[in-house]
Amino acid sequence: MPSVHDNIILSYEVDLENEKIRMRTRSHYPELHDDTDILFSDVMAHSFDTPLQGSIIFDIDDIGLDYFISYNRDLLKKGKGQGWPIMYETDEELETKLLEGEYLYFVITSLYGLSGWVLAKKVELITKMGNEKVEE
Repeated sequence: MPSVHDNIILSYEVDLENEKIRMRTRSHYPELHDDTDILFSDVMAHSFDTPLQGSIIFDIDDIGLDYFISYNRDLLKKGKGQGWPIMYETDEELETKLLEGEYLYFVITSLYGLSGWVLAKKVELITKMGNEKVEE
């Protein structure tokens, strides 16, 4: 995935009905005027912390489903009785369903402000240069 390092998060929209999250970002560097939308598709779940005005992205990485359960054990324990992120009995069953569904675990790290993760099947960057859109 091309870099969105140092991009400022302008806004984000969580579309639960269509299982999408769109983050609108802008380059932190004044000489670059490119806006880039980060579009997560087929989203199962997400968690964002500390969304502040002027949040700056450090990176977005697909770190592998191996880490999803161990890194989010407390959150999964809280949500399990409510069917979050899906209905499952054991950690192994959850992992199997995520693997079979071809989900990816995207972790968003920040230099300032918003950080978190998205469990989705796809992410794409849409760069807007003037009125022109370039999908990456």
